[in-house]
Amino acid sequence: MKLHQLRPAKGSVRKNKRLGRGQGSGGSTAGRGHKGAQSRSGYHKKIGFEGGQMPLQRRTPKFGFKNNNKIYYKPVNLDLLEELAKKTGSGTISLDVFRKNGLIGKTDKIKLLGRGELKSKITVEAHAFSEKASKAIEQAGGTVTKLA
Repeated sequence: MKLHQLRPAKGSVRKNKRLGRGQGSGGSTAGRGHKGAQSRSGYHKKIGFEGGQMPLQRRTPKFGFKNNNKIYYKPVNLDLLEELAKKTGSGTISLDVFRKNGLIGKTDKIKLLGRGELKSKITVEAHAFSEKASKAIEQAGGTVTKLA
């Protein structure tokens, strides 16, 4: 078999019906039926339209709301801070250190939480601290810097 001998299987390819082109193409209505919005030109069905039945997005119950003023923090615990201090070997842990180690994104805010133990003396920069976390850092001899 050669390229010029290739043909689609018999009966698999049909010509499209040319609607609205005289009697042979579905008569005067061209396959659209009689009257109604769907028979008219420029008809476009709305997304989610269910033929007049109450659509799904309106049937389902809705509750709650999203507070646009709420500040979402990424939690970082003391045990993770200890690992980070050992890994970097520096006495200061800033936002850049968190970003370089993949703990936060570019616009994320950090809150330090008090799970785990902290043994190394470090200076930490974050947006928020829990009481337990700030006490633990200061007891280990470190300092806490709260960012705006």
